[in-house]
Amino acid sequence: MKEYSVTATGITVANHAPLSLVALMPPAGGMIEILRMWISQNANANSAQQGVQWAMVSTPFQTVTSATPQKTKSGDAASAIVGATTIAAGKCGINASNENANVIAQVWYDNFNVLNGWLWVPTPREIIELSGQSSYAFALQFSIAPVTLSNWSFGVTYGERG
Repeated sequence: MKEYSVTATGITVANHAPLSLVALMPPAGGMIEILRMWISQNANANSAQQGVQWAMVSTPFQTVTSATPQKTKSGDAASAIVGATTIAAGKCGINASNENANVIAQVWYDNFNVLNGWLWVPTPREIIELSGQSSYAFALQFSIAPVTLSNWSFGVTYGERG
């Protein structure tokens, strides 16, 4: 399986919630697996709890900053998913400036302390599979606006099949 990461480092995030940190949608006819997600922050030393969720988002999709997926294996070709400023089939982006009144189906929710960061690495039975036949985009989101907006790092690693 070919593997890629959509990442951001030292980002000032938008002040709204939910806030899509990473949003992506498989290409039509494609299949992806979400293999790893992480969030950390280095702006201050104050303890604060932060809500995080992954969700399925329907149209109208988020307005995001384009981010090109980076391959994690040197021999792989470029990803079938490309960076864009609006999410659609085969597109991805980071740090949504606008969620565009989309419908968000929260699938999984967690909390973490910003001093520790957050890491999700699934066991094989927990891997999230997304089909290009779906009309939904995947989003790693803050479920509540963070206290500190600056110096966030986050990402999603996914695998492409087929």
